[in-house]
Amino acid sequence: MKIVFDASADSYAVVAFPVAKDELASLNLPLDAGQVVRDGARAARFEAGAGEVFDVFVSQGGKTLRVALVGTGAGARADMERAGGQLVAKYQRSGVESLAVDMTHGAIATNRDAAAQFLFGADLRSWSHDQYRTKLPAKSKVTLGEIAVIGGPKGLQAGWTDHAAIAAGVALTRELVTEPANIIYPESFVERCKPLEALGVEITVLGQDEMEKLGMGALLGVSQGSVRPPRMIAMRWNGTGDAQSKPVVLVGKGVTFDTGGISIKPAAGMEDMKWDMGGAGAVAGTMKALAGRKAKAHVIGICGLVENMPDGNAQRPGDVVTSMSGQTIEVINTDAEGRLVLCDALHWAQEQYDPEYIVDLATLTGAIIISLGDQHGGLFSNDDGLADRLTAAGKAAGDPLWRFPLSKAYDKLIDSPIADIKNVGPRGGGSITAAQFLQRFIKPGVKWAHLDIAGMVWADKPGPVWDKGATGYGVRLLNQWIADNFEG
Repeated sequence: MKIVFDASADSYAVVAFPVAKDELASLNLPLDAGQVVRDGARAARFEAGAGEVFDVFVSQGGKTLRVALVGTGAGARADMERAGGQLVAKYQRSGVESLAVDMTHGAIATNRDAAAQFLFGADLRSWSHDQYRTKLPAKSKVTLGEIAVIGGPKGLQAGWTDHAAIAAGVALTRELVTEPANIIYPESFVERCKPLEALGVEITVLGQDEMEKLGMGALLGVSQGSVRPPRMIAMRWNGTGDAQSKPVVLVGKGVTFDTGGISIKPAAGMEDMKWDMGGAGAVAGTMKALAGRKAKAHVIGICGLVENMPDGNAQRPGDVVTSMSGQTIEVINTDAEGRLVLCDALHWAQEQYDPEYIVDLATLTGAIIISLGDQHGGLFSNDDGLADRLTAAGKAAGDPLWRFPLSKAYDKLIDSPIADIKNVGPRGGGSITAAQFLQRFIKPGVKWAHLDIAGMVWADKPGPVWDKGATGYGVRLLNQWIADNFEG
């Protein structure tokens, strides 16, 4: 979405007015038919709730003008994002190519943060992916490409830059998650990340030979059934000016397609497994956001990238593999593959970068969807302070988390009779035992959190700032956490 500033209402056929919950009665619209618009809104039971939109055609200066009132509710951050998002949803495929938002009246006229969040929600909601729909009817195509700001708080245009960078990061995540598995696989995922170098991100890529030399038997065991070779990508952004500063490390599960391997999944719904790389997608998008806004932090994003396929060379249930850490793993179920990818990625990250903080993200278990549905990501951590700060960041940014327990009682459930550990436990507590598995690969003293986001990366219906499909979950959360805790 193109956002332009210092616009004139005379240039646009649609003008929107953000309206707070308590502003409607006193709203003084700069329109010849301002009273008609207010009366019409009342008659339509418009109450200025967050994201509520009322529109009407009026005569203005001898021309027909389409006027929209957009409710911003109580004006909270989430309310403003929802308002901007729903304004775009209203007109995105309507035939309207551009519209203006009048920010000269009401609370938004003096509140730069609120105005920026309104535009941020609009930008997020504008993302769409129609490139493979060659016969889409003209009336169903996206037409809205520009939002112009009339007036607005002082400094809004300068402050918008950071929000635009974050929205671009979310867009990259959605792109990676949405693309089918014949388009995004380990090698092409890496290629989609290469443009980040132009933003100042340093990229390191490990191929199969390098990973074999490092002893990543767990990750390589997952990929051995696919003709697509695995990759490990590390993306470094250091905006601190200190080359020796200890980095924060983010690790993403990047299973670009998951059939389940020999423990094959049911056919119904398997096409959804193109988004089993949602954790890696979130890491890539976060790195783009951080670099785009020139974050004053040192962050490394690592993605373990594989495809899990069931050919004649695929690993079998009952196989024992040796991870890079030296711990042996009995593979009970080849569909519990994400933790096998992550355990080697986590160990390599600690060996290579010696972080104090490490956070992994993964569409790891169906059990987390049973627990939380599509309302929260699951949070597991060995450090209460880290868990609290991630929870706060998620709440502020609109990517909510809910913490689950870790304990030795659960740890015993994944002890193997023939190896150091097995990759699944009993049916109960499946998300917890998956986290317990990962915790065995975290070195003493490292503050670690695991985010199980299986229910969050894809939506079956539109949300406040996303359409049906990829949500971009994780980017806003991680960006907020880093901004709050690692930037001066």
